[in-house]
Amino acid sequence: MFFERFYDDDLAQASYLVGCQQAGECLVIDPVRDIQRYLDTAAAQGLRVTHVAETHIHADYLSGGRELALRTGAQLLVSGEGEPDWQYTYTVPGMQKVRHGHTFWVGNVQVEVQHTPGHTPESISFLVTDTPRGNLPVMYFTGDFVFVGDVGRPDLLDEAAGGQDTRFQGARALFGSLKQFAELPPSLQVWPGHGAGSACGKALGAVPSTTVGYETALAWWSHYLQSGDEAGFAEELLSGQPDAPLYYGRMKAQNRDGAALLGDVAPLPELSAAEANTQMAQGVMLIDPRPREDYQRAAPTFR
Repeated sequence: MFFERFYDDDLAQASYLVGCQQAGECLVIDPVRDIQRYLDTAAAQGLRVTHVAETHIHADYLSGGRELALRTGAQLLVSGEGEPDWQYTYTVPGMQKVRHGHTFWVGNVQVEVQHTPGHTPESISFLVTDTPRGNLPVMYFTGDFVFVGDVGRPDLLDEAAGGQDTRFQGARALFGSLKQFAELPPSLQVWPGHGAGSACGKALGAVPSTTVGYETALAWWSHYLQSGDEAGFAEELLSGQPDAPLYYGRMKAQNRDGAALLGDVAPLPELSAAEANTQMAQGVMLIDPRPREDYQRAAPTFR
């Protein structure tokens, strides 16, 4: 089995590629907007992207799932769980809405879908078994359900998407999902969708991965789970959550309805100062992508 983690430091977001080298197939989980990184990695490993999967409707970045599935002809698997208001509204050829217990294969790699609501009603996680090695699952891709040392916040629908008191229902659902989580093998590797710095939780660890056993023994929520204190868990979970960025509501709707397709993006042409000045005179906007400090130190090039 081939595995690679892709991490965006600006978003504190992780996406994953899991492949079967024998069959030459691979799965991409929670791809970002720039899909070339997955295409390059798959090609370098002699793999075809045959499956693309989303753990939930993301609020913090534009998904590349639709783009990647259409570019490669891969099957796109998204959640069919949750409430009608937050179901995916777009379709692509071969797209499938999956529910709890659904199993699919990427070559000899078995992937089982588990419904893990709480962060969002439709949230799903992917349980991966490398069957040539045995029947014990080896990896669990949790999206925004379980992080290293934390769990996904259930208040974003209220904070950023126009929900009304959905946080309390989400906290209860998350407690139930954690009970299901605790029944998994303690040695199971947990690979979350975010790391430290993400606004999708309040105390995310910087370590890339963890295990079921480590989290159920040492995470802040573990003693609430062991004692069955759902009310105490909900109170602690909902207190002190950071303000949600204003763009979350808009971006969640864009991902629900399908981000606009980019197609083949040509490299940006290099312009001379004269060409840039001519285009600006015609109304073209110039964007300087340098860090603010570099911009402030530099002498202005255009007037």
